[in-house]
Amino acid sequence: MVTVSAEQAQEEFVDLLTRVEAGEEVIITREGRAVGKLVAYRERGKRQFGSLKGRIKLDDSFFDPLPEEELKAWEGG
Repeated sequence: MVTVSAEQAQEEFVDLLTRVEAGEEVIITREGRAVGKLVAYRERGKRQFGSLKGRIKLDDSFFDPLPEEELKAWEGG
């Protein structure tokens, strides 16, 4: 991983893209603070509904009401 300033990134953008295409990550900073990351774009595969069917099993207790104390915590009480 390489770190460059925003100004340096502007000057070397094409070279940085070449490095990213090769699998490297580039952190871009402004005034010494990281503000962005340049990474390679990857296509996501198409999601298929039901693809986890049979791979995940929930215990019947999953559907039981929550204890009062936990319910209050979820409700912000």
